[in-house]
Amino acid sequence: MSERLSDALGRDLLGRVLTAQRSWRSPGVSAGVVRDGELVWSAHVGSARLGEPGAPVSPGSAAPADDDTQFMIGSVTKTFTALAVMSLRDEGRLTLDDVLGDYLPGTRHGRVPLRQMLAHASGLQREPIGNIWESLQAPDREAFVAGVEQAEQVLPAHHAFHYSNLAYGLLGQVIERVTGQDWEHVVRDRVTGPLGMTRTGLLPAHDRAVGYQIDPYAGTAREEPLFELGATAPLGGLWSTVADMARYAAYVARPDGRVVSAETVEEMCRPIIMTDVDSWGGAYGLGFGMGRRGERVYVGHGGAMPGFLTGLRVRRREGVGAVVFANASSGALSLALATDLVEAVLDAEPSLAAPWAPEAPRPELEHLLGLWWSEGSPITFFVRDGALWSRLGEDDPLSETRYAAERRDGQVVADRFRAVEGRERGELLEVVRAQDGSVDRLYFATYAVTRAPLAFADLL
Repeated sequence: MSERLSDALGRDLLGRVLTAQRSWRSPGVSAGVVRDGELVWSAHVGSARLGEPGAPVSPGSAAPADDDTQFMIGSVTKTFTALAVMSLRDEGRLTLDDVLGDYLPGTRHGRVPLRQMLAHASGLQREPIGNIWESLQAPDREAFVAGVEQAEQVLPAHHAFHYSNLAYGLLGQVIERVTGQDWEHVVRDRVTGPLGMTRTGLLPAHDRAVGYQIDPYAGTAREEPLFELGATAPLGGLWSTVADMARYAAYVARPDGRVVSAETVEEMCRPIIMTDVDSWGGAYGLGFGMGRRGERVYVGHGGAMPGFLTGLRVRRREGVGAVVFANASSGALSLALATDLVEAVLDAEPSLAAPWAPEAPRPELEHLLGLWWSEGSPITFFVRDGALWSRLGEDDPLSETRYAAERRDGQVVADRFRAVEGRERGELLEVVRAQDGSVDRLYFATYAVTRAPLAFADLL
C-alpha cells in the first residue's frame, strides 16, 4: 500500500500544474501521479468544458474535470497497439521479424518487418495518404489499405528514427488480420479490460472534455471538431481518464502478467533507435519512447489530437508515473510536465527501500559462492533475494549479472545456469566438476572462471 504524497509535495505539484495551465493558456489541465501501483495525487485546474459540446463557447458555463473525465490521448494510443502486437507475439501468432507482406500480400512495402514499424525505424512516410489533418476525414479500412500503395518509404530501413503514423495504422491491420477481430475489440480484450480501464475506448461519453484552440492574440477559445479516426484509430484514436491512465502507468511501471509478461514490457522499453543522435537524450523501443534527464531515463509517450495534448511518463525503477491532459490544440507541453511531476516526486520523497533480511539457505549454490577469477580479474558470486548473482571487481554495479537455473522440458538441468539480468544476459554459466565431484572451474560465455588467478598461458 503506497502512502499518499505529503501536503507540501502535493502543493508543489499543484503549483506546477497551475503555472503550466496559465502559461499554456489551456482551458484545463488535469494531472495524476502514480506511485507503487496507486494513484496518490491528482489535480484538475481550469475547465474541461466551456459549455456543452457543440454549443457556443460560454466561459460562464465552465465545467471542471475530475479523475473520470475523458480526454483524447492521441498517440499514447500507439503504446496500446504495441502491447496488442506483443501479446500476439508472446502467444506465437506472429513474430516481430514477420514482414508486412505476410499480412498484406502484394503490397509494395511487403518487406518491412513489424519490429521496424513498432520502433519508427521502417522509413515509411509519416502520414497515411490524404490530407486527413486538414479534412479530419479518416479513411475506412478499404481506402486506408488501398492508399498504402501510394505511400513512400522516404528513408532506408533503420537509417534514422522517422515517426510514422502510417506504420501504426498498418500494425492495426496486422492485428485485425491475425485475430479476425476489430482493433478496438482486441485492445479492449487484451489491454484495457484486464487492467480495469473501463472509461478507455474510441467513443467518449457525453461528459467528456471538449478540445479547444486558443486565439494567440485575443485569448478566446474555439471548440475543435471531433476527429473519429476510423481505420487509422490504432495510431491515436483512444479516449481515457486520469484514473484509467493511472492504472496503465502502474502496469507499465510494475507489470504483473495481466497483459504481457514483465519481461515483454522490459523488452518494449529498451532502446532500438535513438531519436536524438546528438545528445543521446531520447530513444524509441517497441511502442514506448524514452527520454533522459540527468542520470534518469523515463519511458512513456506523448499524444496530440485537435483540441488535446497528452503526456505519459513512467520511471520504472522507482515505480512512479504521471499523466497530464490539456484540452488545447497547441502550446501545452504535457509530456514535459509529466516528466517534471515524476522528477519532483523522486527528488522530494523517494521510495523507501525494503529492509534487508538474511537469505534463506541455498545449499545447491554454496559451491559457487565467493571469489573467482577470469582473464586475471576478480569476479564474485553471491546470493541476493534468493538468486545467484555475480559482480566484476570490488564494487561495480553496472557489471552485476543475475542467473537462473537452466531448464529443459520443464526440468532443471544440473550445473547449468543462464544469465537473465545484467550486461551478460542470455549467456550460459556452466559448472565443470572434477572426477571426485568437486567443482573444478566454471565457464561463463565460454571464458574460464577459476578459483585462483591464472594467466591465459596457465589454461593451455
